[in-house]
Amino acid sequence: MSLLNDLNPAQRKAVLETEGPLLVFAGAGSGKTRVLTYRIAYLIQEKKVSPRNILAVTFTNKAAEEMRERVERLLRWSAKGIWISTFHSACARILRQHIDRLGFGRNFVIYDEDDQQRHLKAVMKEMNLDFKMFHPMAMQNKIDQLKNEGITADRFHPSQFNIFEKRLALVYQKYQEDLHRNNGVDFGDLLLFVNLLFKKHPDILRSYQGLCQYVMVDEFQDTNLIQYQLIKQLVQEHQNICVVGDDDQSIYRWRGAEVGNILNFERDFPNTKVITLEQNYRSTRHILQAANHVVKQNRLRKKKILWTENPEGELLTLFVAEDEADEAQFVARQISKHVNSPLQGNAGNPDKQYRDIAVFYRINAQSRAIEEELVKHQIPYTIVGGLRFYDRKEIKDVLAYLRLIVNPSDGISLKRIVNLPPRGIGDKTMERLGLFSKERNLSLYEAMKASLKEDWLPPGVRERIEGFIQLMEWFRQEAEAISLSQLTMTLLTKTGYLERLKEEGTDEALSRIENIDELINLMAELERGEEEVTLETFLERVSLVTSVDLYENKENRVSLMTLHCAKGLEFPIVFMVGLEEGLLPHYRRGEEIEDLEEERRLCYVGITRAKEKLYLSRSERRSTFGVGRANLASRFLDELPFELIEVEEKERRMGSLLRQKTFWSDDFSQSVDKADFSIREDEASRREEIVFNPDGFYPLRTGMKVRHPKFGDGRVKAIEGMNEDQKVTILFKSVGAKRLKTRYANLEILE
Repeated sequence: MSLLNDLNPAQRKAVLETEGPLLVFAGAGSGKTRVLTYRIAYLIQEKKVSPRNILAVTFTNKAAEEMRERVERLLRWSAKGIWISTFHSACARILRQHIDRLGFGRNFVIYDEDDQQRHLKAVMKEMNLDFKMFHPMAMQNKIDQLKNEGITADRFHPSQFNIFEKRLALVYQKYQEDLHRNNGVDFGDLLLFVNLLFKKHPDILRSYQGLCQYVMVDEFQDTNLIQYQLIKQLVQEHQNICVVGDDDQSIYRWRGAEVGNILNFERDFPNTKVITLEQNYRSTRHILQAANHVVKQNRLRKKKILWTENPEGELLTLFVAEDEADEAQFVARQISKHVNSPLQGNAGNPDKQYRDIAVFYRINAQSRAIEEELVKHQIPYTIVGGLRFYDRKEIKDVLAYLRLIVNPSDGISLKRIVNLPPRGIGDKTMERLGLFSKERNLSLYEAMKASLKEDWLPPGVRERIEGFIQLMEWFRQEAEAISLSQLTMTLLTKTGYLERLKEEGTDEALSRIENIDELINLMAELERGEEEVTLETFLERVSLVTSVDLYENKENRVSLMTLHCAKGLEFPIVFMVGLEEGLLPHYRRGEEIEDLEEERRLCYVGITRAKEKLYLSRSERRSTFGVGRANLASRFLDELPFELIEVEEKERRMGSLLRQKTFWSDDFSQSVDKADFSIREDEASRREEIVFNPDGFYPLRTGMKVRHPKFGDGRVKAIEGMNEDQKVTILFKSVGAKRLKTRYANLEILE
């Protein structure tokens, strides 16, 4: 049939297996979104399944929107009736209908991470907790973790010997009580409350089981415990569930993702059919071979080997820089060669633009050196995962007004805007009102109303509070009569917020006005669309937007991002910088197998984002707290085959003579800072070691000159292990430090 003609055999099989549990292992670039969208279209077009009986869940709004658009192109009609959503959006939709069963109002607000943190700090301050001893971020992370595991405040039982857990239990309880008083929920509550709803009210669960006859989950390797529980509850009757994912791309364990969900799926659903997608449509053969060699070192994975009909492509380029500045200069030079840049004139490749290039790093701090060099070379760039549009002060101010209009119980939004612009209602007044609200068990807004009937407020303050309440009540009436964009314009004018920015007249103020203008443009654009946009639906939409959702590769700029942000994206040209021990793998992840394997998966994700050309780089020295320290090459570089890599020549660059004098003179052992290179001058490092080679055993010791058939001359830095399992770290002139298995190294001793 025509619908299936565009699919390869494995994809076609995944589309046709519509009944019962199905597990699709989809390797990077193998067309998993295509499988999901064609499966939805096939269910509707050929199996005559009602669109309203299909639920497809993914992790970002951007992915959900792309899926919906693709389904519409296949069906040639609107996919509006199909429930294609993120986990959090789906749960928010369920709670809008039923959260009153849990004692909340249906006009609840959803607090983002910033609001959650400010709220948590206020709770801890009220409890007189020392922020140095009990860091708010640690508390927030632990509460999120408990919610991801489905543990409510009343079910958390701290260890009696753990002071942090004891305080956490009190903070968690009070934090949830305050959220309830504000008629608000955070991201974790969206999932947790639906889980509670299904357990406490089986009738609600049965209604959604009947509605969601066919359930599909994208990026299943990223699900956490409570997401998996929700899905299992929905499909426990019919078991028509299709999960698509790749255990090799599970990189979010630090935020609760359980790779075991996909690896153990067959145990939980015994009749599961398993299909593996291995044909890659994105990358060249050389890039895929490199990715396969790295990830196959992991033990906790399902075996799969990516292959492609694409050309072999270029070799991977490895550059060993002197320091982070040298590394950044290399990146800028190579970008300039690929693009018609001011430095290269017309020497660049006209087929490539800045938007075709991305630079990946392990931690955000690495971007600083790259950014400085791109500015020098007049190369435009954008940072993905930086400050979200909706996190900017002026946008959060406007949204706080809108939230308060929808939900007067929202004390967090009220505190933000009650004196913005200044209207003479200060912090001391708000503190007194806060105490008054708790004494009377009222929301802060209701307490402000009640205070007008009391005599403890000074007349001037009472007058200003009355004026503020009248203003907000007027806005609430207007919200029922005018559009969202009109309401926002009216709000900005009536409060004097916009006029205040105009009077300020600075570049920053003008930039804020432009951002507000963009917000109103977005509202107007949504109002012109097919779906009805209300104030409530708009606020829910923006509260669930992530930085990845906001990323659009439309402007002609180089993209800079962490490896975690890179997942789901692809670029013709990719730079992966900082491949060093301590960065990738990161030192905080330790030496546990699970942690190291996740770091390796992170490296794999970075490699598989590249379509045509992949650059890898590391620095011999990198500054830490102002001190330059030498670094070993990442162990993941050792896992790449020699024949796939070309090494950037260093000898032709300025500074090579100085480096040779420093590292390759006869007094090598004296000129190198041994602490920096982790060379221990103890008896173990000085003694002669017996090292294996194919021809037999020969003596090898630290400081010895050796020659490698590919990397050339070098000096032994460290020796570890014994006999056939022994490895040696050698500092080569051409590529810097390499960690090799001595059995296969074919080393020639030069002294």
